[in-house]
Amino acid sequence: MLLNMESEQTAPILQTFEEATANILQLMSEFIDINTLFIAKNDGSHNEMVKVLNVDSPLLVEGDISPFKETFCYLSVQQGSEVFVIEDLNAHESTKKLEVTKQLGGGSFIGVPVYYGDGENYGTICGIDTKQFEFTDKHRELFKAMASLLTHVIEIERAHEQVLSLSAPLVPITKGVAVLPIIGDVNEKRADSIIHTALTKSQEYKLDYLIIDLSGILNINNEVGAHLLKIIKILDLIGVEPILTGIRPDLAIKAIAMDVKKDLKETIIVGTLEQALHNIGFYFAKK
Repeated sequence: MLLNMESEQTAPILQTFEEATANILQLMSEFIDINTLFIAKNDGSHNEMVKVLNVDSPLLVEGDISPFKETFCYLSVQQGSEVFVIEDLNAHESTKKLEVTKQLGGGSFIGVPVYYGDGENYGTICGIDTKQFEFTDKHRELFKAMASLLTHVIEIERAHEQVLSLSAPLVPITKGVAVLPIIGDVNEKRADSIIHTALTKSQEYKLDYLIIDLSGILNINNEVGAHLLKIIKILDLIGVEPILTGIRPDLAIKAIAMDVKKDLKETIIVGTLEQALHNIGFYFAKK
């Protein structure tokens, strides 16, 4: 067994990708005394610092983006799935001429690629220090184990994003008109996903009207109301008229109690999809 993680305390439930990556780096820092640990993502051209943990000196900054081929991460990915170790950056043929080595003034590096479940490279999980570091087999095992764990975290995040997109699919009805059914609870992350869908698809389909069907919303509160208002305002800004439909009686009562209606006074609100389409000039005709 590589790590003894027994504890009297219950491990916290990780709710977001950011929390998970932060916890992975924090856990690693307890088993390797290196200044900086980081998780980077690359697209083949650029390398982005997704999560960074600096113990002492701030060697790296979260969010920084660099040309991929000019990074230690590139060298790690080129080595394949094995842990790549450089104990002296100034002496190693692959790193001594790199600009990043000059900026650090030398030091050490350890890294291993991280893959998606289908084998495609996501990025790397790495450690660097400005001092020369002697890496042991235990350190290599640690990085391999955490890279495997991160693959599972990434796949869970991927699946979660797919669920978010499926629970708010935008469906074109006719030229200039589409329906966006919202299903389940609406939190900040879901609201951002819905806004992204609404913006991109509105432009793609050149929409004039977007009918937002709220019949699948489980609950409405101040937070949900705020997110809905945000979606409506953004649609107004890009020239798409929102129409709300499917508000159940129980949700309507809650909305009135929270005084949300005054913020929606200029928004078209109807009971059904048929009424929404009728409102903008469409009629159902029996053959």
